[in-house]
Amino acid sequence: MKLSVLSVASEAVPLVKTGGLADVAGALPAAVAPYGVAMTTLLPGYPAVMQAIGAKRNGGRTLHSYNSLLGEPARLVAAKLGGHPLIVLDAPNFFARPGSPYGDPAGKDWADNWRRYAALGRVAADLAGGAVKGRKFDLLHAHDWQAAMAPAYLRFAPVAKSRAVPSVMTIHNMAFQGHFGREIFGQLGLPKAAWSIEGVEYHKGVGFLKAGMEAASAVTTVSPTYAGEIRDPEFGMGLEGIITSRGDQVRGIVNGIDTAEWNPESDEALAANYSARTLAKRVANKRALEMVFGLEKGDGPIFIVVSRLTWQKGMDVLLEVIDHLVGIGGRLALLGSGDPAIEEDFRAAALRHPGRIGIRIGYDEALAHRMQGGGDAILVPSRFEPCGLTQLYGLAYGCVPVVARTGGLADTVIDANLAATAAGAGTGIQFAGVNYRALAMAVSRAVALYHQPDVWKAIQRNGMKADFSWSRSGKAYADLYQQLVAASR
Repeated sequence: MKLSVLSVASEAVPLVKTGGLADVAGALPAAVAPYGVAMTTLLPGYPAVMQAIGAKRNGGRTLHSYNSLLGEPARLVAAKLGGHPLIVLDAPNFFARPGSPYGDPAGKDWADNWRRYAALGRVAADLAGGAVKGRKFDLLHAHDWQAAMAPAYLRFAPVAKSRAVPSVMTIHNMAFQGHFGREIFGQLGLPKAAWSIEGVEYHKGVGFLKAGMEAASAVTTVSPTYAGEIRDPEFGMGLEGIITSRGDQVRGIVNGIDTAEWNPESDEALAANYSARTLAKRVANKRALEMVFGLEKGDGPIFIVVSRLTWQKGMDVLLEVIDHLVGIGGRLALLGSGDPAIEEDFRAAALRHPGRIGIRIGYDEALAHRMQGGGDAILVPSRFEPCGLTQLYGLAYGCVPVVARTGGLADTVIDANLAATAAGAGTGIQFAGVNYRALAMAVSRAVALYHQPDVWKAIQRNGMKADFSWSRSGKAYADLYQQLVAASR
């Protein structure tokens, strides 16, 4: 049975990206296509998106117009995303703004984010319900809190004469929930019945993610381990009760990566291309990385970090371990941004260890590729990690992951302990507990393994042989869609 699915997200590569959500939303249409699913993506019309699709104001093929979408004029514009159908919500008063998708140039969240992303959810529900002529969908797939009102609108305020359409709510990170004051409820266009524990009410306010989790036909997370972790208060962030109540309607589907874009054999960003059979060629990338980050040349390992610099990512603990890392012969190349105090502490560490630590504040996609190709090991000491993509890129590039045993990190990296090494199965290093002792021991293990060249190369090759393409994940999503649509008919 061929299915038509509407996927709604606040970002998607290559049009707009702030994190892993964009990678997933951008890759999903191609991932599910081989399994009988035609996916259309709905995105907000940020300036970068409108420019990328060549639709200036009033330009492009208009599918539908709104005189007042939560108080503002808007229209839907048809375009393409990687050869797959794309619909853009062109609402200039909501999205034609400087800064990031979610905040102003100073980094402060837009005060009306609730209205901006409620509008996105309203439009998604309209499309899924058949309000736009010529557009018919069998299922709605919403991603994270910014799209989570879509299932709620489908349930509580469907468009006139709409069909019953099942929905999937995917949680990419439970920490971001979209919680707003009760005063906005009357402006959402929802009936009074929606103000309930089974609706949008959450701690006396409106919870976007909570609303989507309650209303959706199924809830998914981006790794099986994380799907289990969020049933506990430590990871559930106050929503563990809903996860538990949904029972087997909650499942984890691990993310994949774009193996065409992330391929060391063809990656144009690298100084030298290589494969699992030609690992010696990685040396050229290592030398290039030393130059970019101002690191001393040497035979010791280069640890890399490509991350948001936040507490969640364990960057405060990495700062504690830096002196130990340098003291045992390691070097560090870091790319990221986040908490200003953590950024400043990393700058101070670089000044304390010139030639041993190199820091780049910000994000650079091409540089991230070069770091995976030239680094020896990638550090991912996250306190919680729904899936994670950087460790998957590390596996593909022979940049050995050193990861905390949590969420998708636990699901995708096999610890190279004695048994796994003897069996030829280890792909990285796991450690339990994000604290100084655990991370310092993991870094020490990495340095010791690095100085056993045959063992280290075997770990690299094991990771590079692992299949983390979208093939299995795409089939898992397609199977879920089929089940939900069949159950709804």
